Amino acid sequence: MPDESTRRLVRWQRYWDSQSATYDKHMTFLDRVLFRDTRSWICSRASGRVLEIAVGTGLNLDHYPTGTVLTGIELSPDMLALAQVRAENVMPDARLVLGDAHHLQFPDASFDTVVCTFSLCAIPSPDDALAEMTRVLRPGGTLLLADHVASSVRPVRWLQRLVELISIPVGGEHFLRRPSLLVDGDENFSVEKIERFTLGLVERLQARKSS
Repeated sequence: MPDESTRRLVRWQRYWDSQSATYDKHMTFLDRVLFRDTRSWICSRASGRVLEIAVGTGLNLDHYPTGTVLTGIELSPDMLALAQVRAENVMPDARLVLGDAHHLQFPDASFDTVVCTFSLCAIPSPDDALAEMTRVLRPGGTLLLADHVASSVRPVRWLQRLVELISIPVGGEHFLRRPSLLVDGDENFSVEKIERFTLGLVERLQARKSS
């Protein structure tokens, strides 16, 4: 009989499969009104062997520099299928595979850059995911994260708290997390650049793993 973690994994796979058909439309709207140029900001800083966690439908693929050697993992098979179609046109050499951010199937120090955009909000254990990102990133490598986070405006945080009453049980999506705090408190990393905007709802950072 499957254990609780396996049942949870299957449940989230099904949820994100159900969102795949409308995901691009939803995220394109959010990119325009909230996230702004964050995808290009993140991807332009990537280099070498790059691992993208939760590649989704591949919305970042257009933004990577020429010469990037990309591996992307995604929990949802339906999302991954859409990303593979997009990759055929814009990044045909990308390797896109099913994967779980909590258990990356790659050796230690495999990548020069690790990218995760707008996904740690929904990954069940961001601490475990960050530990795995740290493990597969080479010493001196770059970590690039972006997400919607707890607002710096108190009334907005109250609204986010109310939204979580529905969003967490239904889709596992958190609105009050701040992944940057995990990175800033991690002795494995030094934060090189961090930006927060749109009422403090969006945060993006670049950090370097200790050599």
